[in-house]
Amino acid sequence: MIEIVKGLFDFIMHIDSHLFIMIGDYGVWVYIILFLIIFVETGLVVMPFLPGDSLLFAAGAFCAGVVNDAGETAQLNIWLVLSSLFIAAIIGDGLNYWLGKNIGLKMLQWEIKGYRPVKEKYIEQTQHFYAKHGPKTIILARFVPIVRTFAPFVAGIGKMQYSQFFRFNIIGGFVWVVGLTLTGYFFGNIPIVKENFETVIFSIIGISVLPIIIEAFRHQFFSVKNSNQ
Repeated sequence: MIEIVKGLFDFIMHIDSHLFIMIGDYGVWVYIILFLIIFVETGLVVMPFLPGDSLLFAAGAFCAGVVNDAGETAQLNIWLVLSSLFIAAIIGDGLNYWLGKNIGLKMLQWEIKGYRPVKEKYIEQTQHFYAKHGPKTIILARFVPIVRTFAPFVAGIGKMQYSQFFRFNIIGGFVWVVGLTLTGYFFGNIPIVKENFETVIFSIIGISVLPIIIEAFRHQFFSVKNSNQ
């Protein structure tokens, strides 16, 4: 398990290097790999730690073309990336909603070698997010790791009307995929960004989890305040 976490962390922090190699090794199959990563992160509630935000940004940078130190170029097709990852994000959330609606909290009891992939605290964090933002959580959660994975699941548990969920799913998926991919496309190859790509990726992750940290701090603060009254 530790090795898997280390490997995932290395992939996230050096995603530009790994993506460059993947494009060279797998060619057009890399589009399917990217599709599966986004689909699994958004569609399977047991996989909330995959690099959605950073992957979209990096993929956008490669759509503009990336040249390594040896002068080799790796490039992706911007239209294929945008369309395939948008579809992956939509059907991923759709599957997650279905899982929440049909299996729901039963998954909290699932264990894999003593490890519970669906933790109750993640459900609670997402419920707090819903309490604050309402149905538009489906849109806002796209930009918040962990909450992004659990939001459609909790929507299914809460029996949100599917027509309402579907509308927010389309809007959120479009804004998330197109917004981050085009940000990477236009800014990912600026020299200062290329030279500090790891720092940029770490910043994207940090900004993404900031709402969770703020919400957790507020919840703890008000809990302590109320207990002292």
